Amino acid sequence: MRRFSLWLRGKPTVADSMLAAILFTLEVFVFTASGDRSPWVQLVMGFLLCLPIVWRRKYPRAAAGAVLVMSITITFISYSIGDLDAEHPGLLALAVALYTLVAYVDRSTAAVYAVGLAVDSALSIWLLEQELVAAGLFSVLVFALSWITAEFLGARRAYDEEVAARLVVADYDRDRRAEDAVAAERTRIARELHDVVAHAVSVMIVQADGASYALKTNPDIAKQALTNIASTGREALAELRRTVSLLRTEPATDDMPQHGTAGLARVVDMMRSAGLPVELELTGELDDISPAVSLGVHRLVQESLTNVLRHAGERPRAKVRVRRRETDVLVEITDNGNSSGQFSLGSGNGLLGMRERVAVLHGTLEAGRQTDGSWRVTAKLPLELED
Repeated sequence: MRRFSLWLRGKPTVADSMLAAILFTLEVFVFTASGDRSPWVQLVMGFLLCLPIVWRRKYPRAAAGAVLVMSITITFISYSIGDLDAEHPGLLALAVALYTLVAYVDRSTAAVYAVGLAVDSALSIWLLEQELVAAGLFSVLVFALSWITAEFLGARRAYDEEVAARLVVADYDRDRRAEDAVAAERTRIARELHDVVAHAVSVMIVQADGASYALKTNPDIAKQALTNIASTGREALAELRRTVSLLRTEPATDDMPQHGTAGLARVVDMMRSAGLPVELELTGELDDISPAVSLGVHRLVQESLTNVLRHAGERPRAKVRVRRRETDVLVEITDNGNSSGQFSLGSGNGLLGMRERVAVLHGTLEAGRQTDGSWRVTAKLPLELED
């Protein structure tokens, strides 16, 4: 039954046709059982009275007007012939038409129609000599009930439509938030992969170049460079495994990288092994800050030193200062710049990745050439992340 009701909601003309058929069936039952001398005339008038109900929702004004005109016509025909019964059950179509105007059009149109109903009722009482109090009171009650029902059901329908609209908006917002979360996660993982791969590959390239130059003249240095390449490759592979594990349903938390002061010292040692003199200065307690901030500091230092190794020209040097302050962590990486004009920003993805990482941590980042020709990266990362 519920299925059938839901099916009818999507087919208003079918539902209205069924309502018109019910009203006409009442007409047939009354006039075939009453023994009236002219039942076919009555049935034709009843049919024309009920017929406009079929289109009451598709053309509400026209249907309501047709029902009212037919009702007035029945009154005049009954008055003219004199022996016809004017009590048509199909006259309930007037109440249905009033309900339709209130629910689907507007109150002003329904009020004008109610005036027409009052005129029709007055003509019927006057011309057919019906009892004033009984007929008038019955008409008022039926039409008032029709109006009140339309108001109630119209308000409920408007509420349902608003709820449906809100659900659509909520579904859209939920889908959009899910898409944003997926995009943010993909960006984060891409940034991690870039940091790991770019750093490791840069170090390995520098070491390989050094080994190729020293292979004939100084085999010991070449051997040390090859050892550093292997060590860097293994460490990069381990980092890649940790990063890829983030894509799994249950990441291996025991293998998560340890950063802090030990991680910074390891990065600096690796860069020194690659031939980049690095001075490291750590101030304050850096091992008890949040993992997100600690990872941010680690990646900033790693990416900045990798850029120095790539682009700072001949005999590069770098200085790393990490200072924990009262509300934030200050990270400064400065290279000598070499004043040779060989400094290059490359593709810019490294600096862009640093800016994205700092923005995620609600910090600030400044990067640029100083007046003495050096290049400085300065980042401030708040200790307490905002929600």
